[in-house]
Amino acid sequence: MRRAVGFAVPALWAAGVVVWELLLPVNTHALALLAATPALACAGTGARSGVWLGGGCALLALYPVGSVPVYEEIGSRAGMCGAIISVAMASCFTMRRRVRLTDELARIREVATAAQQALIRPLPPHIEGLTVAAGYLSSARGAAVGGDLYDAVATAHGVRIVIGDVRGHGLGAVGTVAAVLGSFREAAHDEPRLERVPYRLERALERHLDDRRHAPSGSPESGAAAESVEVDEEFVTVLLLEVRADGEVTAVNCGHPWPYRLTIGQDGPCRSEPVTTAEPLPPLGMLPLPSGGPSPRRMQLPPGEGLFLYTDGAEDARDADGRSFPLPDVLTAALFAQRGKGRGETDAAGVVEPADIVDSVRRALLRHAGGRLPDDVALLALRNDRCRVHGQTREPPSQLAAPDASLLCSCP
Repeated sequence: MRRAVGFAVPALWAAGVVVWELLLPVNTHALALLAATPALACAGTGARSGVWLGGGCALLALYPVGSVPVYEEIGSRAGMCGAIISVAMASCFTMRRRVRLTDELARIREVATAAQQALIRPLPPHIEGLTVAAGYLSSARGAAVGGDLYDAVATAHGVRIVIGDVRGHGLGAVGTVAAVLGSFREAAHDEPRLERVPYRLERALERHLDDRRHAPSGSPESGAAAESVEVDEEFVTVLLLEVRADGEVTAVNCGHPWPYRLTIGQDGPCRSEPVTTAEPLPPLGMLPLPSGGPSPRRMQLPPGEGLFLYTDGAEDARDADGRSFPLPDVLTAALFAQRGKGRGETDAAGVVEPADIVDSVRRALLRHAGGRLPDDVALLALRNDRCRVHGQTREPPSQLAAPDASLLCSCP
């Protein structure tokens, strides 16, 4: 339909100009508007055939006005034909250049997409018995990543997950994100204790900021620092999780929001509540980590229950009236929606679906903020799926929904 309209507009334009010229008094010279017909075809169709078709319509439109005295002279009609042909040739040249620039932009986007996906890698849907889903919303127009980070890796110590937020947002914070993520992907495998991982991240952040301080003037590093924040004031909030095979979750928090525990009861309430209200450690780069090491928090994640991790850009999003995004209410509504529509005869109603949770929060967040986010947002949801992976018998979902439910999975 759009293509048909693109071809029809130049013909309608030429016909309209002719009618206008015939109805107006003599010597109004409205027929000069026919020269714009090829340009309209260029903008509407984006094809050379459309440009020459528009030019042909304009030339044919000169025939009905041959009886108008001002166009009876051969010189006037030849001049009008020359103007139409000139605009058509210029439109073809413009179209050729536009096609070349469009192809080049497509190649640049392919390279940028590959680089961004290497930085923030798409997570697999299943990692060592966990069902995982993630989403990213960048505040920088045209960018897929910004100042937030997340990743999940399977290690010999369990599945280790990181989510963090660099001070500042957009493209200026991407270098810091790369430094922190690169360090995590190495330390997650090397460090047997999760509480030692923040020290590795802190050292990587210090090295990165030191390189930016000594970057020569005019280099990309110095430009990025000037666009975001002062190097000496930059810090990163980080939340680290380790999920073991028996469902035990260890958490180390450096200035980041605590995750929400997600529970769907078959007949009881659907709950979304922070796992703890304890005060986290200061963000990395703001104050040195304690010499004795951070004290990890431990919890149990029963089979079928989930965790929702996010960056503070989600809570900071405002609507037109200045109201904050009601994240707990949106999570609870998403859980009720999952229980209401069901997942089939073989699926229990008390199972959290991470992909649906992330999608619901993303859509509600964009709707709340009117499509414009002041900060980057990273979302990550996971579900303990160990029993289904190892074929163990799971208790009824109503027992999982109990507040004091113990770990029901006996997977090794």
